[in-house]
Amino acid sequence: MTDLRPVAAKPDTDHSPDESPEAGVVAEVLAGLAGSAVFLRPRFGPDGRVVDFRVEAASPQAVDIAGRRGAELLGLSVADTYPSIESSDLWRAYLDVLASGGIHEGEIDHEESTAGVPHRSRYHVRVARCLGGLVVTFTRLDRGEREQHRLALMQSLGRMGWVDRDLVRGRITWSDEVYAIFGRDCTQGPMPLEELAAHAAAEDRPVMEQAVRGLLKAGEPMDRTFRIGLPGQQVRHVRIIAETENDALGRPVHVHGLFQDLSAAKDTERQLLEQKRSALTQQSQLAAERDLAARLQDTLLPLPQQQLNLAGLTVDVAYLPVQEGLKLGGDWYSAVELPDGNALVVVGDVAGHGLDAVATMAQLRFTAKGMAITGTPLPDILANLNTLLLHSSERQLHTATMIMAVYEPTTSRLTWVRAGHPPPLLVRDRRARFLPAPAGMLLGAVHEPRFEAATVELLPGDHLLLYTDGLIERPGESIDEGMASLASTAHAADLAAPKALDRLIPALVEPHPRRDDICILHLAR
Repeated sequence: MTDLRPVAAKPDTDHSPDESPEAGVVAEVLAGLAGSAVFLRPRFGPDGRVVDFRVEAASPQAVDIAGRRGAELLGLSVADTYPSIESSDLWRAYLDVLASGGIHEGEIDHEESTAGVPHRSRYHVRVARCLGGLVVTFTRLDRGEREQHRLALMQSLGRMGWVDRDLVRGRITWSDEVYAIFGRDCTQGPMPLEELAAHAAAEDRPVMEQAVRGLLKAGEPMDRTFRIGLPGQQVRHVRIIAETENDALGRPVHVHGLFQDLSAAKDTERQLLEQKRSALTQQSQLAAERDLAARLQDTLLPLPQQQLNLAGLTVDVAYLPVQEGLKLGGDWYSAVELPDGNALVVVGDVAGHGLDAVATMAQLRFTAKGMAITGTPLPDILANLNTLLLHSSERQLHTATMIMAVYEPTTSRLTWVRAGHPPPLLVRDRRARFLPAPAGMLLGAVHEPRFEAATVELLPGDHLLLYTDGLIERPGESIDEGMASLASTAHAADLAAPKALDRLIPALVEPHPRRDDICILHLAR
């Protein structure tokens, strides 16, 4: 074991660092190095042999075994400061490297006493020749030092620190992190738990005072989180874990504690709680909106899929909204038997979505049905609905398209009118064609539109499709292309089969994403 015990050191006054021109260059280099490094300049005796080394430069973190640091090492004589070094392996390594220019790496041990307790330290040493001298670096390898460094790092990352209190001698020790937690200057020293309790929040103070009394008087373990007021009205959530060592009579004589700053965790917990409350509120609102939308849909529209028998016609209905909740669209239909035994079928589409569109749809649906029941001619019904939309000033301006048709079972004739809506598709004898469209502008666009009626006779085996534009609109295609696709698909489909719409709609829509509602009525004779 190399004994490097130092003596009281004095600078080498015979040689100033300025006498060495390389000293400034080396000092600049070492100033940028981390760790402990020094530059040693050899001193030669009359016979030309090395008799000493002088410290000419040192890194800022350089420290010797006596605790001298950085600039305090400059000018020191190695032989005078560490008398035993000349008989050590390290001295021989200095001489060998200086003579040969090689590099030496090794380890040295040093034993010292602190408060009468011996302590052995181990260093890794690297020696290299440089500018006629030696650059020597020391790295302390003590396991305890490494563990202390790791512990300090963990305490800093975990925002925690330790406290010890000797109840017999009245001494209190805080780790550096505890001072940081409480924003307290180290020069003020630690404060006892009794004083700390006075800084607790008013709601926490009685509980903390009781816990401190139980710890100090009866040795009851303590593990609680308190809100502590700091200078500047800052409040921190501090977890205090403490236990005691007791004497033979069970009286507490020593307290070991751990303080942890949980403020960041509490802030995160509070934010998460607020977000959860906000999410629950939104969920409740959405649930109420969905319930309202469902009730609106049930009130305004019949079932989305159903089969009706009206005046000798079989009417299959499919209604597929593209959005849910309060994003109800304006597509709608009606299929009822009139008092005179005829059948009324209607398909319509109000522009837009939302409650305004739904309200407009309800206006049109119930008004159209009411006028049809009174026997108003179909062109007049559309004209009246157009006037209704133009004069509904209390609502946002809407336009709408629709087809109305009345089927007379006694003559098998279907009379129909349109307001800007795609014409019905007639499938007869496995051939599909669109009915010639009579004049009819969309509703709500102009003040004096012209509406005309057209008539077609439905034969046994005929199939007639009334639909909204959601069925024939596809990305990248025109309406004409969509209508041609509908005709070819309906031509190839077996419309007489049960639930024919369940196969027709996917064949037209998939795999393209739907962008609009779909409403379709299939009339079969």
